[in-house]
Amino acid sequence: MIMQKIGVQCLGNRVKFTVWAPEKERMQLQLTSPRKQAFEMIKQEDGYFEFVLDEAGAGFQYFFSPNGNNRFPDPASQYQPEGVHGASEVVDHSAFRWEDQDWKGLPFEDLIIYELHVGTFTPEGTFEAIIPRLEKLAATGINAIELMPVNEFPGNRNWGYDGVYPYAVHSAYGGPDKLKSLVNAAHKAGIAVILDMVYNHLGPEGNYFGEFGPYFTDSYKTPWGRAINLDGEYSDGVREYFSENPVFWYEKYHLDGLRLDAIHTIYDNSAKHFWEVVYQKLNRARQQNGRSFHMIAESDLNSPHVVKSPEVGGLGFTAQWLDDFHHASYVLLDNQGRKRYEDFGQTSQLLKAYTDGFVHSGEYVKFRKRRHGASSVGISGTKFVVFNQNHDQIGNRVGGERLSMLVDFERQKLAAAVIMLSPYVPMLFMGEEYGEDAPFFYFVSHSDEELIQLVVEGRKKEFESFDWDSEPLNPQQEDTFNRSKIVWEKQAGGKYKIMHDWHKALITLRKTNPALRNFDKNDIRATLVNEGAFTLHRRSADQKEELLCLFSLTEQPTTFELPAHQRAWTCILNSRDERWDEHSQSVEQHQKTLERHNNITCHGPGVYILYAGRQSAD
Repeated sequence: MIMQKIGVQCLGNRVKFTVWAPEKERMQLQLTSPRKQAFEMIKQEDGYFEFVLDEAGAGFQYFFSPNGNNRFPDPASQYQPEGVHGASEVVDHSAFRWEDQDWKGLPFEDLIIYELHVGTFTPEGTFEAIIPRLEKLAATGINAIELMPVNEFPGNRNWGYDGVYPYAVHSAYGGPDKLKSLVNAAHKAGIAVILDMVYNHLGPEGNYFGEFGPYFTDSYKTPWGRAINLDGEYSDGVREYFSENPVFWYEKYHLDGLRLDAIHTIYDNSAKHFWEVVYQKLNRARQQNGRSFHMIAESDLNSPHVVKSPEVGGLGFTAQWLDDFHHASYVLLDNQGRKRYEDFGQTSQLLKAYTDGFVHSGEYVKFRKRRHGASSVGISGTKFVVFNQNHDQIGNRVGGERLSMLVDFERQKLAAAVIMLSPYVPMLFMGEEYGEDAPFFYFVSHSDEELIQLVVEGRKKEFESFDWDSEPLNPQQEDTFNRSKIVWEKQAGGKYKIMHDWHKALITLRKTNPALRNFDKNDIRATLVNEGAFTLHRRSADQKEELLCLFSLTEQPTTFELPAHQRAWTCILNSRDERWDEHSQSVEQHQKTLERHNNITCHGPGVYILYAGRQSAD
């Protein structure tokens, strides 16, 4: 086990307190519960202050007082039961009884990821309330949940990207033990747990880091203000603080991976890049623990270096979100999307996303007013995560509209097939699997009135450039949060059940068909039929089984000529079959073996999935 340097550590009936403050001469530990007492901490040569308290343990609450002046929560606090301004609380991680000893994680290419927001996923909005729903998710085929940030943030309502304590689990969600219970239960259900983490900035309210040390730098700017100091004076302690964090979540909470927010706004010109340090620390932890741990990047760079190993100059991420795939697909599903993504709109761009990855790979991009990106040809499909929706794509619309509120039922089914039949790892946003149509807004619950006003005005200004017809809802209002909660029970009947069954069928096909288990780009062909229609040809690694996926994204009838094949094509899934009709009326009859057919005509948006291989001769 890697020895903990950051924050507090329980040592039997003693607690070791550690805090980094290189420019401070003194540091005082101030206990507030179960007794009030102050202690002078001992400064070490590397800028850390330490103190070991006897007869102490979990539940002790405390502040730190730099130079004996004002007192502040621990920057490496693991629990803030009274919020971002309150006392920090000692957590004894050895006290939790794990029951996942046989869990070794899941291969990344096997994942069906499900992004969810803890506060709006259930009426209760807690970790504990998620547990009863795991069985249903697993039955759908989902085997990984990705939690939006759960670090301590101001108030009870927040997306999580205003968090200020990267080591602390949000109190309103249930705190440390309840998160562990969720992970425990998820692993029992065969579900991995990934956590969204933010290392590019810290939220404004409750941010006392500057009182301890130079955590920030003016050398770079981010959309949220000052950047994290990873390469300036005194940056060693900052690098230690953030690079130990992934290992902390891996070891203490048994998490299966992290999704890292906007890594392109994390700046480091050191000879050994910050992400290389993280990569090496995690490799050592994996070797000692024997469990997998995946690192997923959100990156705006369109650079293949993100997913290459540091040994060849990369950043070492397991995979990254493929935004280009979303943009290329969305504008074909929703014509209004072309106003939002002016550099997309051609079917050929979606085909390039299927075969190459990045659509913008060095071309001139109007939005950026410059050339952007590099080619990702040859990069395995296992290195990318694709989606139709995520918290950003929905929450950063003025009405918080999901795809189900923007396109019709046929196009929703088509969208699901677009990602599930891709050579990439698919991700759904909570409720997408049954066509949830409640909005998902941006919401906060700050206590600083001036900050609240800045957030409200900032959202209005942000939407001005999109020329929306209305103003965004006030993110501070509790109703904005409540309206964002999904209604889980919808999936039990009607069109919601049909959509859920459609997703389940696609996921089952993805998990069981050898052609969809092959992520080698050399075995993928995407062919343009006409503007708005294309075919996707997938082959198994041994070349013995094939899928031909016929996509029509247009209202006009499209005739697909089937390639000659030594075996008959069999239609195994057809989105326009009666079973999948929103109104339970047959639109087209399901075709089975197509031995006497050399073409298929699709009357409107839809997808046909044809199979040729071992079973088609039966």
